[in-house]
Amino acid sequence: MSRPTLYVAITNHGFGHATRAAAVAAAVKALWPEVDLVMATTAPQWLLDEYLPVEYEYRPVAFDIGVIQPDSLRMDLPATLAKLRSIQSHQQATVAAEAAYLKQRKVDLVLADIPPLATAIAHAADIPCWMMSNFGWDFIYRAFGPEFTAIADWIGDCFRQCDRLFRLPFHEPMTAFPTLENVGLTGGTPRYEPDALRTQWQLQTPQSRTVLLTFGGLSLQSIPYHRLAQFPDWQFLTFDHDAPDLPNLFKVPRQGFRPVDVMPLCGRVVSKPGFSTFSEACRLNLPIVTITRNDFAEGPVLVNGMQDHSWHQVLTPDEFFHGEWDFLRQPLHPPRRTQAIAKHGNEQIASAIVNYLADPNHSP
Repeated sequence: MSRPTLYVAITNHGFGHATRAAAVAAAVKALWPEVDLVMATTAPQWLLDEYLPVEYEYRPVAFDIGVIQPDSLRMDLPATLAKLRSIQSHQQATVAAEAAYLKQRKVDLVLADIPPLATAIAHAADIPCWMMSNFGWDFIYRAFGPEFTAIADWIGDCFRQCDRLFRLPFHEPMTAFPTLENVGLTGGTPRYEPDALRTQWQLQTPQSRTVLLTFGGLSLQSIPYHRLAQFPDWQFLTFDHDAPDLPNLFKVPRQGFRPVDVMPLCGRVVSKPGFSTFSEACRLNLPIVTITRNDFAEGPVLVNGMQDHSWHQVLTPDEFFHGEWDFLRQPLHPPRRTQAIAKHGNEQIASAIVNYLADPNHSP
């Protein structure tokens, strides 16, 4: 009997989709180590390795573009639209080529986060396509204006072919999907004891005055690090190795550490709106300070959902980039809802996948 094979297709946009999909893939392997994994993404392999410390096949292919961005906040919409039209025009050849690979590889199930063409690729290979996300790309592109309408309609048609959607928290309605089920938060789990890291890195500041600054895989070019001088009794952590050398700014080593690994050291995280950062912080009950991002449709949805379930502060870009950072001295706002948010999305999705793969009749 051949080993069951799961093919995970990950959208070509930022790092967050890759980390949350890899966390789910790791949960699948934990439940059933015999499952073969194919990770289909152009996200760097070192990133997957940080969340998926098991054997898998790395297949560096891309079926979508997300949004072309020079950094974590700026977007190049004309280049994005041109690339999307190119992807659409090559759809038939792309689908045929990857469906042939799925058949050759004897893939049993596709899990996509959340390239639209994954549905067509899976069905051309006569296997189901399940998806996981808190938004669809049709929702994002439609908000960019009428020139994106035709593309958004095409993507909505792709999503209507999805066999099963796991809808993550902090979501938009995702009305294009015919079959959906809500699941809990996804993400990684810290791998280190906080006290051991504090000793190793010689961090003396208490947790309440330790802050993680993280802005996703693309980072930012204009973080106002000079503001940190106003807080000499605070400790700041960053993964930005281009940051200036400051006495109260510690640069986390590049290898072996993820934002979630250092979150337990901190009293809050300062970030842009990003599902994976918000999700991992909420899983650890870590307060979130975020910048608003109203030019990207997911931004207000994420910030609104985060305010419901996390201690928080919400800043305008002007307050963050040009203000005095007085927000660090202000009290945090409590979550707006008292009902706890579900935190076991990894396990929920992985269990559904393993149950399907283990069923000889492959009943969903």
